[in-house]
Amino acid sequence: MRLIIDGDGSPVKEEVISLGEKYQLSVLIVTSIDHYTHKQEPAFVHFIYVDKGMDRADYEIVKLLKSGDILITQDYGLASLALPKGARVFHHSGQEYKKETIDILLNKRYMSAQMRKAGKKTKGPKSFTKKDRENFFATLDKVLEESDG
Repeated sequence: MRLIIDGDGSPVKEEVISLGEKYQLSVLIVTSIDHYTHKQEPAFVHFIYVDKGMDRADYEIVKLLKSGDILITQDYGLASLALPKGARVFHHSGQEYKKETIDILLNKRYMSAQMRKAGKKTKGPKSFTKKDRENFFATLDKVLEESDG
């Protein structure tokens, strides 16, 4: 099992790294070369940088995913591609994406895009809060503890 982060804009990298250390799991952060960093991370943290371009990181993640991996992303489309590969997928708010509900989320995204094309305003994502961060950490910690035991 690996912890894989869709790294472009993820606000929970540090939490995932902390849990990776606690459970002795490899952490893989896939991100655009635009987000290159010289920051020193522990040896169990690996970066994969992809070229600029829409969905490049997503394609790389799908290619790398294995059954049993845990993916952290806010992208419904990526989640829908990861679930059939046997990965568990979590939003950075702590919500787990499920095969049973991903189509509903994708449909909502599609409908919002159609409304925007028609010139109507739609709500954007909610602001990421301290409570979201705490919920994410507690949820992932519980999932990892259960799979470790």
